[in-house]
Amino acid sequence: MRVPLSWLREYVDVPQDASPEDVLAALVSVGFEEEDVFRFDVHGPIVVGEVLEFVEEPQSNGKTIRWCQVRVAPGDETAADGGPAVHGIVCGARNFFVGDKVVVTLPGAVLPGPFPIAARKTYGHVSDGMIASARELGLGEEHSGILRLVELGIDAPVGTDAIELLGLDDVAVDVNVTPDRGYALSIRGIAREYAHATGAEFRDPAERMGRAAALRDGNAFHVAVQDAAPIRGQVGASEFVARIVRHVDPTKPTPAWMIARLTLAGIRSLGILIDITNYVMIELGQPIHGYDLDRLAGGITVRRATAGEKLETLDGRVRELSTEDLLITDESGPIGLAGVMGGGTTEMTDATRNVLIEAATFDTVSIARTARRHKLPSEASRRFERGVDPAIPFVAAARVAELMVEYAGGTDTAAGGALHRSFEVPVIELPHGFVQGLIGVEYTPDEIVSALEKVGCRVIALGDDWAVHPPTWRPDLTDKWTLAEEVARIHGLDRVPSVLPTPPSGRGLTTAQRARRRVSNALAAAGFVETPSFPFTGEEQNDLHGSASGAHAPGIRIANALDGQAPFLRRSLVPGLLQVAHRNVARGFTDLALFETGAVFLPEPGVEYGTSSIPPLAVRPDAATLAQLDASIPPQPRHVAVLLTGSRIAKQPGQAAAPFDLADALDAVRTIAAAAGVEIGVAQAERAALHPGRTGALSVGDVVVGYVGELLPTVAEGAALPGRVVVAELDLDLVISLAGERVVAASLSGFPAATQDVSLVVPAAIPAAAVRDALVEGSGALLESLRLVDDYRGEGLPEGVKSLTFALRFRSSDRTLTAAEATDAKLAGVAVAADRFGATLRE
Repeated sequence: MRVPLSWLREYVDVPQDASPEDVLAALVSVGFEEEDVFRFDVHGPIVVGEVLEFVEEPQSNGKTIRWCQVRVAPGDETAADGGPAVHGIVCGARNFFVGDKVVVTLPGAVLPGPFPIAARKTYGHVSDGMIASARELGLGEEHSGILRLVELGIDAPVGTDAIELLGLDDVAVDVNVTPDRGYALSIRGIAREYAHATGAEFRDPAERMGRAAALRDGNAFHVAVQDAAPIRGQVGASEFVARIVRHVDPTKPTPAWMIARLTLAGIRSLGILIDITNYVMIELGQPIHGYDLDRLAGGITVRRATAGEKLETLDGRVRELSTEDLLITDESGPIGLAGVMGGGTTEMTDATRNVLIEAATFDTVSIARTARRHKLPSEASRRFERGVDPAIPFVAAARVAELMVEYAGGTDTAAGGALHRSFEVPVIELPHGFVQGLIGVEYTPDEIVSALEKVGCRVIALGDDWAVHPPTWRPDLTDKWTLAEEVARIHGLDRVPSVLPTPPSGRGLTTAQRARRRVSNALAAAGFVETPSFPFTGEEQNDLHGSASGAHAPGIRIANALDGQAPFLRRSLVPGLLQVAHRNVARGFTDLALFETGAVFLPEPGVEYGTSSIPPLAVRPDAATLAQLDASIPPQPRHVAVLLTGSRIAKQPGQAAAPFDLADALDAVRTIAAAAGVEIGVAQAERAALHPGRTGALSVGDVVVGYVGELLPTVAEGAALPGRVVVAELDLDLVISLAGERVVAASLSGFPAATQDVSLVVPAAIPAAAVRDALVEGSGALLESLRLVDDYRGEGLPEGVKSLTFALRFRSSDRTLTAAEATDAKLAGVAVAADRFGATLRE
């Protein structure tokens, strides 16, 4: 809301020395947001001049200019710029005459742009200044000719300061008005709020009309409302006032001060009749519409549109109407979209002589829907959809009539038609102590009552409590919470203490949250880059990566997908990582180590998910409804996945490139395991999207928690990724649950270790990990570590067998082990492997 300060001072005592920043600071203190300051960017000397004579001089380019002699100071006095009283000025406009008084910008002046004025040679003359148009002064869009003061009804002495004369010295402050405070979209509302902030005296412009606001003859014009389809049970128009003003002269000039105020408020000047309706809308907050009374066919009926109806609005567009649209109609049909924009058939023009003034109260939701449906926001709809004062339409119509009489030469008949429904503002009960308990400030009862009375409430004591009657212009005051907010706002939000809450003991991150953070931090520290992605993918990708076999797996299809190519919720994180990798490779980043943690969606076969009914937001659902909603959601475990492609070590002098391979993916799995506090085993497996022989199942104990492997070349090519791509994906929630709540660190022994090797011959089909587990199980507590160091197949061994060599390290916590003790422990492990797999020692 842009508020010219000269206008604001009419209704509240703003000190003359108050700067725009002072006014903004006051308004900010009562809850508004500061936006900007608007000024006419003009600087003197700019004065009233009189055209003494001119000579028309045709030019070779076909244009005719006027070489003018313009008096800019009385008699022989010095001009405002220190020059002579008469200036020679070249002007291209031809809409003025000898004797006209005009606005002259003298050398040294600056016009909006900025456009500095100086004496300069043009068309064979030295033009000592410029005769200005309205647009050059910032007073409107008119630029076809210069501004003649007689057209504004101004007859000021030559040499008068035109900046002050035309109101160009005014300034406007702009504040952001929140949707719940529509009353502040008016000078009346802002003036009231400034009075709240500073204690200055407020003069309500609505009260000055007094009895003149009433219609002496309310039956002179027929008005009716026929709303058979109200929205939310609210009738479209609860009040409609029509007032007739006759014998207006629409060619009369709009006063300069009114043009200046409207311009600063962001409204274009469109002629005296429309300017007056806009002026009253800004002043009182009540949108006004004027009709050419002689172009109306019969009375006015407010009703909903019927199917197939159309209306040509003032912007020249023919609009298809909805049956929810509220219309203004006469006997000829629709003549306006109520509260949004009028129709072209009854608009006021230069031929208008009799005006019907409309001031109404329309349903907020109906107006808001119509404005959005037709993409037709307007200053009127902006106010109606926030709620206007239902007590002001009579006053606003009378104010328009008053201004039309004064400035358009009309006659106020005080006759018309009106529809007025009684309205009651609900009484709010405010319990004693509620405001203090909610805000946290010990307001006295007098402070609470005075704050509410300041904003216009009527407060009646009910024992220790109060019954509060909100004012008609505050539809946002609906309950005790909004009343408490008003008390805090009026007495200053700076009184509300800032107290850090004391967190209850034991609160903070859960065990699972801490574990997830450890995993993410560990991967980032290992050189991986986290790349969160959208959880949407296609059905083919879901089947390929979301199931081990690649067969069709159930998925959740989104009803209103953002991308038609990806309408399913993901079953795996790998498709998202492949998309990220593709985008990076396409931009030249070919060496990638990526990871993501996030939810996947794994619906169970045969279960229907989703719900057809959403409970209302205003009421907490009961237990049965919550259980139904929970049952409509598929399992959503959190996974972690990694993807590596390109080179782990870039090629450099003396060093060949080292591409990422399966070992690097296994290292990432070990990093995840260490951060989560588990040991993860690897066993050879198969998966549809992964290379046979280069795929492993990951397990914690006997529970499979994920997989690791190299993508098939065809899958990598399908993702437009060159070279080798390795991935791993784990069910992070499952891994964390298997880790338990504590990670116990192993104690360190100070005694030396005993190392031994063993080579076992087993069938080639036996996984090395299974043999390792047997050795660990049989070797007992003395075994500190065991690792596979060789897998030999070939000469010296029969067909179909392999030799696995393990390095074992034994240590005791309380003594130095002998070689015999270490050998016995090793042989005990060999015995288990022999019993389980038929393993034999290799000679």
